[in-house]
Amino acid sequence: MQYGITAGENNLRDLTARHLQKQDGVKPSAASHSADRLMITGGSQQLLYMTLEALCDEGDIILVEDPTYFVFLSILQSRGIRARGVKLERDGIDLAHLEMVLERLKKSGELRRVKALYLVTYFQNPTGASTTFKKKAGALKLLKKYERAAGHPLYLLEDAAYRELRFAGNDVPSALMLPGANKDVIYTGTYSKPFAPGARIGFGILPGPLFTTVQRIKGNHDFGSANLLQQLLAHALQTGLYHQHVAKIEKRYGRKARVMKQALAEHFPANVEIWESGGGLYFWARLPGKISAGVDSKIFQAALKADVLYVPGELCYADDPARRKPANEMRISFGSASEDNIREGIKRLGNVLKKFVK
Repeated sequence: MQYGITAGENNLRDLTARHLQKQDGVKPSAASHSADRLMITGGSQQLLYMTLEALCDEGDIILVEDPTYFVFLSILQSRGIRARGVKLERDGIDLAHLEMVLERLKKSGELRRVKALYLVTYFQNPTGASTTFKKKAGALKLLKKYERAAGHPLYLLEDAAYRELRFAGNDVPSALMLPGANKDVIYTGTYSKPFAPGARIGFGILPGPLFTTVQRIKGNHDFGSANLLQQLLAHALQTGLYHQHVAKIEKRYGRKARVMKQALAEHFPANVEIWESGGGLYFWARLPGKISAGVDSKIFQAALKADVLYVPGELCYADDPARRKPANEMRISFGSASEDNIREGIKRLGNVLKKFVK
C-alpha cells in the first residue's frame, strides 16, 4: 500500500519482460527484451504521451499510418506536433509511400523535424490491419537510411496494444526482433485490452538514453503507477490467471467477430468494402465513390437516429496538407456489444446504408 518505484514494480517488470520474451521466442538474456529498459505505466496511453514529451518540440513531425489511432492524433495535437500520413495496406504501411514521404520531407528541409514513425502493428485501431514482420523490417531500414540527413535518431514506435487479442492466424514477431532494435525501436504494450481495462496498467521498452529521460518525466507525472494494481497484475501473471483469462477473451472476441461478419454479409450493401481482421475489436468499412460517412454526413446522422454509433473514418486521418481526408469510411466495433446487439446494430446500420448506397 506504499509508493512503488518510478519505473515500475521490479517483479512485474521481470514478469512482463519474460512474457514478451516468450511471445517473440527469445532467451531471457536477450538485451532487446531486457527488464532493465522496461517501464510500467498508467496504460500504454501514458507511455505514448511521455515518449512524445521526451522526443518532440512544438512543430516537430511524427509519421503515422493513414488512417491511424485517433486518440494518438489527439496527443499530437495537444502538444503542437504535426503528423504526416503514410498509406496503409492490409498487411501494413506502404513502404514505397513511406520512402516518398521521407524524400519529400528531406527536399523541403523538414526531415530534421521528424522524430519517429508510429505504427499500430497488431489488429490496428481503426482498420484491424496487421503489419508483417517484413514490413516492420522495411520501415526500420528506411528510417535508418534517412537518419543521417535528419541529424538524429528516427525511431520506430510500435504500438502493440491489441497483440494478445488474436483469434485467428499466427503471431508476428515484434519490431524488438529487428537488428538495431536496442537503439531504434520503442515498443509499447498494455494489460488493459487483454485483461482489465480498469486497471490501467501498460508497459514499454525503450532505448537506454530515452528510457532515462522518460523515467524522469514519469516521476514528475505520478511517482510511479499505482503499486496496488501492479501487485494484482503480478499475481495474475504468476498464478496463470492472466493467461487463462486471455484465452477466454480470445475465444469470446472471435465469436463476436464471426457474428458481426455474418451480419455484415447479410445486411450491408454488396458494394461496401469490408476489411476483416484475425483479432482485435474492429471491422473497417469503405463506402463506394464519394459517399460520405463523416461526422456531418446524412449517413452518420441517420445512424444516430437509429441508435447506432460508429467512428467516422475521417477522424482517424492526420491533418496532412499532402492529401484530402477520405470521408467514406467507418470503424465498427464488436468489443463491448452483446451478440444480439451486434446483429441488431448491423441490421439497423445496413438499413441506413441501403438508403444512400446504390
